[in-house]
Amino acid sequence: MNPDISRMARSLYEWLWQHEFWLPPGITWEDMQESEDTHYPQPRDLLLSIPFALILVVIRYAFERAVALPLSTKLGVRDKQRPKAQPNPVLETFYSTRRKNPGERELLSLAKQCDLPVRKVEKWFRRRRNMERPSLSKKFSEACWRFTFYIISFFTGLAVLYDKPWLWDHRECWTGYPQQPLQPSLFWYYMLELSFYWSLVFTLPFDVKRKDFKEQIVHHAATIFLISFSYCANYIRIGTLVMVIHDASDCFLEPTKIFNYMKWKKTCDSLFMIFSAVFLISRLVIYPYTVLYNTYYYSMEIFQPFFGYYFVNVLLIILQLLHVFWSCLIIHMVYKFILQGTMEKDMRSDTEESDKDEERDKIREKEKNGITYFSNVTSNGYIQRNGSEPLNNRAHLANGHTKER
Repeated sequence: MNPDISRMARSLYEWLWQHEFWLPPGITWEDMQESEDTHYPQPRDLLLSIPFALILVVIRYAFERAVALPLSTKLGVRDKQRPKAQPNPVLETFYSTRRKNPGERELLSLAKQCDLPVRKVEKWFRRRRNMERPSLSKKFSEACWRFTFYIISFFTGLAVLYDKPWLWDHRECWTGYPQQPLQPSLFWYYMLELSFYWSLVFTLPFDVKRKDFKEQIVHHAATIFLISFSYCANYIRIGTLVMVIHDASDCFLEPTKIFNYMKWKKTCDSLFMIFSAVFLISRLVIYPYTVLYNTYYYSMEIFQPFFGYYFVNVLLIILQLLHVFWSCLIIHMVYKFILQGTMEKDMRSDTEESDKDEERDKIREKEKNGITYFSNVTSNGYIQRNGSEPLNNRAHLANGHTKER
């Protein structure tokens, strides 16, 4: 390796791991030395989450195909038959290289190039976009996997934390900080959660894309940074509280989706109301008090502010802003449910365009055919403009029957 590059890497490493960034004033890395009986979080441990994440991806792939897909068939989840877009090299090239949803001028230009009506070009793009949308069985399988993980993760968190003092007295999060030994159960709980969120990042291009796709990316990034930083700075206790609070509402969200795909409407509506209550209480009440107030106020009883204190609070506030964003969507859906008495479609979902548009096109075709038929009837002499009798000897009645004269 080039000596200059090696020197720069070493300087960057030394700058990044200055104890002023990671530890409270008066504490250095020497104070965090391990012994045979005492172990502290080591940044290198986080590298284990990458192979664990890949293992989770493999487990998910096997689970969805061996368990979720057969289950969807048994429960009556059927994929909708979508009309396919007819092969068209010009439109396909435009779709692949430029835009998936062309504007009016582009539609006119493409219609001229293909010698097709503009409405048929619109229909082609609509069907082409729908071909890339995930099927119902894929959504069902994804929801099953996440539900399985969140249930395991939530109850793992409860099993790990139920006898820990900081679960019941939040000031205990800071007792002896940062010299709080890492227990094996907490290490594996952290690895489980961090590996799962890395696996979500790895599969992001293949998962069902929703309207809050960008917010999901921000959420995953903030969560990974938060888990990683809290581990390196030994914010293990506060980190475990964050993770168990988040998993609580997710345990109700995924089965709500599952029953929605199964079209069990009453069960879906009931679960959604439970999810809404758990989400709003856990994310807008419990999280701010248990986590935000805890890290902002209680921690100051133990040490003075430092870089790590500000950084972890910024990450926690980013999560809270996302909670507010999703809470607004949920409250809107609950409001619609109260007014209409039924759940509307998931506002986060990227719904298909074909349903109403295809029906509208069919109606137009029927109207057009009806006008053509009417013009044919009049031209054949059944109705004459001058109001005289028809050329034949049959009288047409209002009920559609005929009578001989």
